Amino acid sequence: MEMIVNMPQPSDRTSRIRDLLTAAFEPEHLKITDDSARHAGHAGAAPGGETHYNIEITSNAFAGLSRVQIQRTVMLALQKEFDSGLHALSLQAKMP
Repeated sequence: MEMIVNMPQPSDRTSRIRDLLTAAFEPEHLKITDDSARHAGHAGAAPGGETHYNIEITSNAFAGLSRVQIQRTVMLALQKEFDSGLHALSLQAKMP
């Protein structure tokens, strides 16, 4: 599995997101980027960041699912994070 965490030191939320997505989908590719700094001052942004993320994920687990079903499945896998302060997610998900 190719895994890219696009930050110098993974945050706690980044690590949790990585762990949740890896457990749920066994991705071949996973790139997680904390994009919170670009959203400072916007709704849902917190001073410490960890609120806005970009995720690229490629997994065979998405076989047979529509784009909407894939997005719902990923969002459900991250529900605990949304409940605890994750505000926004840009998602690019696909089959290998």
